[in-house]
Formats: sequence, structure tokens, C-alpha cells
Amino acid sequence: MTFSKILVANRGEIAWRVMRTAKAMGYRTVAVYSDADRDAPHVAFADEAVRIGPPPVGESYLSIDRILEAAHRSGADAIHPGYGFLSENEAFATACEKAGLTFIGPPPAAIAAMGNKAAAKRRMIDAGVPCVPGYQGADQSDANLEAEARKIGLPVMVKAAAGGGGRGMRLVQDERDLQEAIRTARAEAESAFGSGELILEKAIVDARHVEIQVFADAHGDVIHLGERDCSVQRRHQKVIEEAPSPAVDATLRDQMGAAAVAAARTIGYRGAGTVEFLLGADSAFYFLEMNTRLQVEHPVTEAITGLDLVEWQLRVARGEHLPLRQEQVTFTGHAIEVRLYAEDAYAGFLPQTGRIDVWRPATGPGVRIDHGMKDGLAISPYYDPMIAKVIAHGATREEARLRLVRALAETVVLGPTTNRHFLIRLLEHPDFAAGEATTAFLTKHEFPAPAISDAHWTAAANLLWQASAQKYPPAMRGWRNSNPEPTPIRLAAGGQERLVQVREPDPVEVPFHIDGNDIVLDIDALTVRFTDKTYAPPETAAAGSDGKLRAPMDGRIVSIKVSAGEKVSRGQTLIVLEAMKIQHQLKAALDAKIETISVQEGQQVSNRTVLVAMEPDAA
Repeated sequence: MTFSKILVANRGEIAWRVMRTAKAMGYRTVAVYSDADRDAPHVAFADEAVRIGPPPVGESYLSIDRILEAAHRSGADAIHPGYGFLSENEAFATACEKAGLTFIGPPPAAIAAMGNKAAAKRRMIDAGVPCVPGYQGADQSDANLEAEARKIGLPVMVKAAAGGGGRGMRLVQDERDLQEAIRTARAEAESAFGSGELILEKAIVDARHVEIQVFADAHGDVIHLGERDCSVQRRHQKVIEEAPSPAVDATLRDQMGAAAVAAARTIGYRGAGTVEFLLGADSAFYFLEMNTRLQVEHPVTEAITGLDLVEWQLRVARGEHLPLRQEQVTFTGHAIEVRLYAEDAYAGFLPQTGRIDVWRPATGPGVRIDHGMKDGLAISPYYDPMIAKVIAHGATREEARLRLVRALAETVVLGPTTNRHFLIRLLEHPDFAAGEATTAFLTKHEFPAPAISDAHWTAAANLLWQASAQKYPPAMRGWRNSNPEPTPIRLAAGGQERLVQVREPDPVEVPFHIDGNDIVLDIDALTVRFTDKTYAPPETAAAGSDGKLRAPMDGRIVSIKVSAGEKVSRGQTLIVLEAMKIQHQLKAALDAKIETISVQEGQQVSNRTVLVAMEPDAA
């Protein structure tokens, strides 16, 4: 099977990463882009690019017709789906084949076999692969699911049968939360995957999430490339991934690898895939799911094997045998990857939107950063808020960990709030450093928001002073009839205000960016945005006390839970907002009466838009 031009049906870092290997192998590449991604680096890097529609994914990256039309217009004869979007869509793989295009991924039947968690689990049970006890039956009524959950025993996981990435997934530890967990998981699953089918699984307490990278060719050969430990997660989405796992020895690796290979053989697999397991403290492991695509975390496997997994994908797609036999696979050193997100890790991992003002990825020995960023590029509400994957490889786990901490500290990203400071704290935590983190890591340990340091306040004031001094003669700054006086600058950040007295400042050497009255700067990996309020009129009410519920980010109104005139209690859900594929419940901050509702279901809203106005309850 031959092809010469590859269309990458994806965006951002994975599109750019796939095209780098494709170009190195001599292929021409085609990028696709929505209007939101017109200026993205992956678009400029490709040999040619085709617009596929407006920003919403249903009208662009999830539109099979538009992707196939782009392939036809560009003359591409192969399609690489990346991960996410259409990468695990049986209909897309089938449509590619019918259009005479090489789909660089598994056969449609293999995607179908693993695309539904319920059906996949039933198949794995039949194949003798160990599975988590649970319910994956046809009766999907809420009443039956509640009854089955009680039979399984709490804690229990409620999971969307289609899709993944933590969406449509809820951990239930209290029976009182069961009904709401089923309802919200189903609603989120329908929104994200178009299917509300759910499965239930016994929650394995203090387990590790360990996955096996498998590869298969069209000639019946299947091997594994070792494991990755993805135990550190938030909202059931991976935060840190590493290879090899600190909890897996050679014997256990052989056992888990054999089970993963058996799973792949059972469905007639071809290409790159990942079989995910829960690993108990007793070394018992249980099948979770199989991802029939390249994983976000594939770079750590590449680092310890020295292999290019995208190159393997292309070789398998053109009919070649696997480049290595199982006994030829070797592992060198240790690699750790973190996902750098535009999110506020100290405010419930709230996704952030906005322009990346400054982007300077770190470099250094053993450091790799996969990204699709550049200065001025926006993090939009339409897609996942991942900015980059930061990877470090070392001779030992400790060397890789220290290199990764340094790489994060030296990476400059100014604009929306990111989780960079939080990631460093995770990597430096004694339990993680000791290799003891499980899936309970983030619930077991608290990471409170750090205080804004005096150095941040002083540097922000000094930099603003210097910036304004470029507009006015130095003698006019803080001028008095008598002796020169310090210049007072009033700043606001993190719900605080402070008056900083600036004398003739010393040069400040920290990463910063000034945007109007705002300055964002980075000291000790903590990035803070300040607003210069020196000449702003005083506010008449403290933030949040005006009785207005505002959107915390750009998004779409999924549902409105209250009506005008209704009395509500503090903590009651008023609005459900969908942003970046996650549904967020926006709650009342006080006991109040609803005065007006300014939005309607289905409406797209911007950050800080007033959604609901309330009159505080005088009682």
C-alpha cells in the first residue's frame, strides 16, 4: 500500500508532531484548520493547508464530510487522525477506506470493538483478560443502574460507555450522590460523545493507572513497548505520565504485556494502540479500556525506547512488518511528561481562555516540548486547553524528575493562568519523588493556592513605573515642590489590592508583559496578573458581593436550573456551563432571590458575562 501525501485531521501540537515525522520520511503534508486556528503554527508548517469551517468542532474537526473534502481538494491519499476528534471513530475510518484513502490507524472493525466500553469489556472477559467487576448491561434505566451500583458496592465509578478523557465519568462514594452522578454523567456523555450509555465499575482504591503500548502489523505480528504510569490525574484526566512505572518489575511487565497483546490479537488490531489497566497494591491488574490510536503521552515511550512511534504508524500503514521483534525491544533510562494546561489549578482546575502573550519553551539536555503555540495565539473555548507537553528523559527517574522541574521553571508562558506552578509542586512532592503516587494522589494531598509574594507586588509596580516613565520625563514622575517623593501605584491581583510606593527602581529582570492596564509577570514559576488601578475610581462593592453570577470563562449555556423570582440557597446550582468539553456547575455564592436571568440555554457567552442577577436574602 503506497501513499505520498498525508492529511493530518487534527490541530495543535499533535498535528505539528505528526507532520515533522512525515516530512522527515519524505511525505508531503496537508493541514486542516478551523477559523480559530487560521494562524496556528501547524498550519504554517504544513506543505499546504485547507480551511474546514468555523470554530465549533461539529462544523470543522468532527465533520467527516469536510475532512474528506479537504483530502480530495488537496490530493492527499492518506489521513492521520492524531488523537481525539475522529481518531477513534469507526465511521470515519470506514469513510476513508471507501474514498480510497489510507487511514493511518486500526481497521474500522477494531475501532468498533473497543469504541464502546461496555462491549469491549464483555469481549475482554470472554478472552480471559482480567477486568474490573461491574455492570455493562443493556438495561440503561436510571433505576437499574442505581440498583446495579448497590449490588457492586460503593465506591463505584459511573463511566460513559463511549469516549474517554474523563468526560462522562463520576466517582460515587456516598449513596446519596448516586442519582445525581448518573444523571450528570449521562448528560455529559451525550454532549461529548453523542451517546448516554453508561457502565459501572467497582472503584479500586489506591490503585495505579498503568497502560501498555502495543503495536501490530498487517501480517499478524503484535508486540508491546512497555508500560506507562499515568496515576496522577485530575477529573480522571492524566496530569503526569512516566515510563517505566515505578511499581512494575520485569515479571509484572511481561504479564501485563502479554494481556495487552492478547487484547490486541482478539480484535485483529493493526497500528499503535494502548491497553489501559488498573494496578492494585497487591499487583493484581484489571482491564479498563483500549485506546485505538496514538496516545497523548507517547513521547515518554519514545524516550526510553529510542523509537519514533509515528514512523512506525506510517510503516505499518504502508504494509511493512513491525521493525522489531518483542525480544529486540529495549528500555533505557526514565522519562516523565506533564501536560501544561491553560487552567487555574488552584480554583478547581477551571479552564482559562485568552491570548498567549509570550511563549518561550525551555531547552536543555533530555528536554522535549511538544506544542503548537506561538506569541499572540489564543486559547479558545472550543478546544482542549492544553498548551504543551513537557517531557524530560534521564538515566534515572530522579534525573528525569529534576530535569523536568527545571524545564518547567525555565518555560515562559504569559497570558491566561496556567498550571505550571502546580505541576512543579506535584513533581517536588515527597510521595511523587519516591514513586509512590496512586490515582488517589490529588485527593490525598492538598495543594492550596500560593500567596502572592512581596516580590511580585514590588516588581509589578516597578515595571509599570518604568513603562510609564518612557512616556513622561523622569523629573515629572512623583514631582513635588519640595524633595522628590515615592510614587504610589495601586495594584489589584487575586482579589487583593495594595498600594506600592515606588522609589527610583532598579532594573527588574523577570519575564513580563504589559497589556493596557494589566501586567502579567513570572517570579519563581508563579505567574500573576496585576491590574494598575492607580487612576481608577474606587469600587463601591467588593468583588462577588453585587449579587451577579458571571461566566468564569467563555462557554455555552447547557441548562438553567432556576427561574426569575425563585429563592435560592448558597451553593445551589444555578447554571450549567459547558467549556472545553467539560460541564461546569455554577452555584449561588449567597442566599438570594433570583431577579433576572440574562441568558438562555444553548447561548454562547463570553468570560465575565452576567448570567443571573440576584437580590441577597435579607433574612
